Parts: sequence; C-alpha cells; structure tokens
Amino acid sequence: MSEPTLSLREWRDGDEVTVADALGPAGSPQVALSRALLGPATQQPWRRTVVAEADGAIVGAAAVSESSLHPDRLWLYTEVLPAHRRRGVGTALVGALREEVPPSGTSGLRTRYPVNPELSENFEESETSAAAPFAASIGLIPIQRSRLVVVAPESLAVPPFGPTGPTLEDLATGSVELTKAVAAFYDAVHAPWDRSEMTLGRAQDHLLAPATGARGAVVLRDRPKEAGGRILSFAVSYDPAVTDPTEAQDAPTEVLLGYDTDLDPARARGAVHNLLAMLVARYPVQLEIDDAMEPLAAVVTGLLNAGSAHIEAETEIAATPA
Repeated sequence: MSEPTLSLREWRDGDEVTVADALGPAGSPQVALSRALLGPATQQPWRRTVVAEADGAIVGAAAVSESSLHPDRLWLYTEVLPAHRRRGVGTALVGALREEVPPSGTSGLRTRYPVNPELSENFEESETSAAAPFAASIGLIPIQRSRLVVVAPESLAVPPFGPTGPTLEDLATGSVELTKAVAAFYDAVHAPWDRSEMTLGRAQDHLLAPATGARGAVVLRDRPKEAGGRILSFAVSYDPAVTDPTEAQDAPTEVLLGYDTDLDPARARGAVHNLLAMLVARYPVQLEIDDAMEPLAAVVTGLLNAGSAHIEAETEIAATPA
C-alpha cells in the first residue's frame, strides 16, 4: 500500500474545530496550553500556522509566533498525530514555517515539551518520546528545565521578624516598587539563556494585572521601609479561577516567588527560604521554578530531597543555539 499524499496549507476558518477534533484531547496541561499557539495568522503578535493533511485528513499542525518578552527567538509548537510521526510530517511543517519571515527578521526558534510525564495523571508517554528527538532533529538543543513544584505546609520553620531587622510587608500588585522588582528579577534570570525585555508595562500585563489572576503580594525587606529597607524577595499569589474556571477550589495557591538577583547567592537563598517559610506556614503553595533561578531552585531541591515537596510537572525548553 502506498503512503498517503502529504499536503500543507495555511490555517483557515473553521480549523479551530477541525484541527482540535483531529488532534483529540490534550494529553497534559502543558500540551493544552501549547495548543493555544495554533490559530489564524496575526500581526500583533506576529503568528503563522500551517496544517498538514494526508489524503485530505488532518494529520498535524504547527505554528510560530513572535514574543514581546523574548525577542531573539520565535515560539514554535508542532503536533503530529501518533500514527503519522517519524514520517517527515513535523519536519515538513517546520520547514514551511521557516520560510515565513516575521517583521523583526528573527529566525531562531524555541519550543517547550514535557519530561517525566508520568508525574501527570493524564500523561501520554509519546509526548516525551517524540518531542525531544524531534526538537533535536530540527536543530534545537535543551537550554532550560522548568519544574512545577508543590511545597507542603509547615515544611519550613518560620524565622522571627523583628522591628529593626528583616520585615514582611504587604504590597498592592499595582505597586511601582513591586513592578520594578518583578521586572528586574525576570530579566536577570532569563539573561543567560533566553534574553528578555520585561518592561514595567509588560510586567504588569503579564504577571501583575487582575486579568492574570494576581490577587496579592508580600515582600521581605532587610529592614522596615521607613528606614530605607530594600526588597530582598517577593511573592505574588494568583487566583487560578481567573484563568482556569475548572481549577479545584482546594488546589495549592499558585505563587510567583522571586528575589533581588544582586544579592550574593547565600543571602538570596536565605531571603527565599524565609519568605517561603512564611508562605507555607499553614497552606501548600505551587511554584514554577526554572533551573536558572539558582537560589530558589536550591531551596526547593532541599525540600524535594526531604520529602516536603513534590513535582507536579516538569518541562524542558529547547531552542536554536544563541
């Protein structure tokens, strides 16, 4: 029997349903999130999508999109039906997308895929077994690992906070001081592996605005603010129901935990440890941690080794070499 004839076409009206039906249910939350990149061509942000058909049936799709935060590479997502993998479909899709030239002229690519998917109750092993070799086949190399970790309550002893030493303070998510701290942290931890341009406006839009689910923030200062205290670490909590109404009400609180990257490593670890101890004094929290966040990763790795935290999901970012 001859191989079906492969053809590629642009995304068209109605593919929101037809492509979703062809691909079937997402095997993991990461895949569900990544599929959001598939869609009609847009200019702001610039995006292009190509659909693969074999004898008229959809067998895969891929998209690239510019990112306002990470200007050096385009986000890439490729998905091919399991029965049609390792037949050149994904390579053909990416080849067609590489012919598209965004306004910025950027040609580098980055993609994200799950590793250790057995951590998820609804994983499909093929997501990992196919994704990593495919990324390598199109010239992408792993540049970062990210872990979604839940830290158990009462897993750290809460340190004393005195009136003249380190102090905790609630801040509004619209605070300019907090926004500056978040933007500086984001840029610093991404600089070594995927340069970012996190302006104050983008920090608000992507991480702190009500639409993101941000509902409160607390900071740890080296001394009270009125005495000139600087922010050592910060935590922003999120209401997951804002972005995902199906999220369980008793789920751990989602938290963005960051620190002043100008601190020496030992002091940064201490600032992260002390703020995290306060956060988990009574309830569990969920953190997303890149390996590049070394002080935070060190504290959480210790908790994982002690059995006081567990990994919910683990993903890897592969990209065109810088």
